[in-house]
Amino acid sequence: MLLLALPALLSACSRGVAVTPPAPEGAAAYACADFKSRLPALVLGRPTTATTPTSSYTSAWGDPAIVVRCGVPVPAALTPTSQLITVNGIDWLPEPLERGYLFTTIGREPAVEVSVPDSYRPESDALVDLAPAVGGIPVSTAPPSPTTS
Repeated sequence: MLLLALPALLSACSRGVAVTPPAPEGAAAYACADFKSRLPALVLGRPTTATTPTSSYTSAWGDPAIVVRCGVPVPAALTPTSQLITVNGIDWLPEPLERGYLFTTIGREPAVEVSVPDSYRPESDALVDLAPAVGGIPVSTAPPSPTTS
């Protein structure tokens, strides 16, 4: 009986939300690992959810998942006239998704991205729970500008 249950247990352990991890380097990688250690156990009352692949730069909560990625580039959508929102002293660029919002920190190095499905309306409420951890990320002294590829 134990041998029959083992594949199911292994399969359950390998499940998680598919998230492409960013690849920060140097000080940004260290800051992201430190950021991850400060993330809350709950976001909008939802517990953490595993991400696949496992990474020091990604985390998720709930189903559908609220996903955080640390070490992302400044969004290409950022312009000098972009409308930012400020939550607990942290500036975010909101970008509508097909089913929710993508929020990216502006003026923090490394940048953090949070995707929030529309089932958690208002989506920006998730940023309140994440603010203490994001607040520990250094404020950038350079003006933000989108990365060009």
